[in-house]
Amino acid sequence: MADKIKMLLAALILSAGVVGYYYLVDLHVAARVGMIVGMTIVAMVVVLQTVKGRNVWAFVQDARTEVRKVVWPTRQETVQMTITVMVMVTVMALILWGFDSFLAWLVKALLR
Repeated sequence: MADKIKMLLAALILSAGVVGYYYLVDLHVAARVGMIVGMTIVAMVVVLQTVKGRNVWAFVQDARTEVRKVVWPTRQETVQMTITVMVMVTVMALILWGFDSFLAWLVKALLR
């Protein structure tokens, strides 16, 4: 029940920021945007106090750890693989074009 109240509080804080942005049109745009950013940060802090918020934060941390484990290809590997893909696409396009032309010729020959 406490988590639901915290989520509702976060939604109210975020809503107050949005309403304030449109209600306080006399303020400079930078101040209004700063207000929304601040309210968003406060709402996120409140959400992080819930079980779901902590689970999401743990997921983000795990995803960040996994991204660091990725071995990115070098420039040379990227160029070689790009050329390989382009050659294979061209070869497959020619094969399919030839097969299509043959089938079109066959259909014309059978329908004469």
